[in-house]
Amino acid sequence: MSEPGTAARARSRARLLARCALLAALAAIVALFVPFGSGGLLIVFSGLVGLVLCAAGTWWFLAHRGPVRLLGALLAVGAPAGLLVLYIHESLWPTALTSLVLWGAALLCARTALPRPHPSRPAAPATPPRRPVLLMNPKSGGGKVERFGLVERAEALGARVVLLGTSEADGPTDVAELARQAVADGADLLGVAGGDGTQALVAAVAADHDLPFLVISAGTRNHFAMDLGLDRTDPSRCLDALVDGEELRVDLGDVAGRPFVNTVSFGVYADVVQRPEYRDAKAETALNAMPDLLSGGEGGRLDADADGTRLEAQQALLVSNNPYISPDPLGGGRRPRLDRGELGVIGVRVEGAAQAAELAVRGAQSTGLNVLTAHRVEVFAEAATLPVAVDGEALTLPAPVVCTLRPRALRVLLPRERPGTAPPAPPLNWGRIVVLAFGHRGGKNARAREEDTERTAGRDAGRTAGRDAGRTGEREAGGAHGGSDA
Repeated sequence: MSEPGTAARARSRARLLARCALLAALAAIVALFVPFGSGGLLIVFSGLVGLVLCAAGTWWFLAHRGPVRLLGALLAVGAPAGLLVLYIHESLWPTALTSLVLWGAALLCARTALPRPHPSRPAAPATPPRRPVLLMNPKSGGGKVERFGLVERAEALGARVVLLGTSEADGPTDVAELARQAVADGADLLGVAGGDGTQALVAAVAADHDLPFLVISAGTRNHFAMDLGLDRTDPSRCLDALVDGEELRVDLGDVAGRPFVNTVSFGVYADVVQRPEYRDAKAETALNAMPDLLSGGEGGRLDADADGTRLEAQQALLVSNNPYISPDPLGGGRRPRLDRGELGVIGVRVEGAAQAAELAVRGAQSTGLNVLTAHRVEVFAEAATLPVAVDGEALTLPAPVVCTLRPRALRVLLPRERPGTAPPAPPLNWGRIVVLAFGHRGGKNARAREEDTERTAGRDAGRTAGRDAGRTGEREAGGAHGGSDA
């Protein structure tokens, strides 16, 4: 089928899905209020109250100790449980369930209808390396190197494997120095089987020498591998790139001279991961530290400057190598592109239970959340040094700390078959849904609006509407330079 015909069919499908989304959303409202007196107002009002109480309880649980923490836990759990009891006792659950199912269908159709963000530039065919060197951490990901036979498979494909220290007696391994030595010995490709922090250190060496870099998803979470579309369930499939691969240029982050591929975290999260007990008891350490960091005064507030935009007294700040598609302060979302030449910035400032409730209700539009993009971010603090989590690794850096990007600096070698290459769903925008559903009736101008909607979908991903309105726009950096060790 011709390209114009394919585009027309895609527009027709998107229009149908958009109409289905609006119809399902209308049906969800009708299900609540028709017939009159069916309890729709009670369902909506009690649902909002339950959400606010749950958010407030969560804040008290995190920010306090003793009886207040216990009260917060009871409220966070009791609010949704109380809603369920109310709906059953008042025989409202059939109406609530019907409306919820219809609303879920509306959201599904709406997200499917919206055009996906534009992916990174197409990958180029790559010549198989002749002297690849792969650094592998046997401890990473709970022993994935051994479990998936990565050493044996890599060596069978002609790679030289360097195993990182396997015991505490070996001391810390300077992976960057090992990578530089491999280059000096003639390596024409560098690769890493390990967490994102290790990936970043070796990636910087590859970028400095303009060598291709191979990502092997043998870490725990593998955020960088996920955003590259690699198979995170079977890291051995990443090795297929050695014989049948293609190359993609992506950005590489820099924080005070140290590379990062995913995120740099300041504030609450960075303070928690600095604690020695964090590695062995993550949840317990975080819960013990949160009251001091959030409301007890130990956690210092942060000021930041992002391309001239001032963020003041932030409790947590996350700077990412390219923006995430949704404003997730923990960086658990997806980045649709890794070559836009922009840093994603998310700042969080929650002063109490009321603002926590507002964050739960309003999401990215709340006053406690700042979402924007920038080319340069400078983070200030009153102390001489700042605790920082770089790709999940705990560091202490001299203040102020500057984050920048090296646009398209990193040549990543990828296997042709990548299960995660489909771009993530864009942020939901009901205004665009209306345009998709009925825009064609306006003739040529409406079609232009539809096409403009498709062109801007990728630029909107990872940004919050209105937060960065004066500073958005597709920024393409044409340099030569391109996640969290969990």
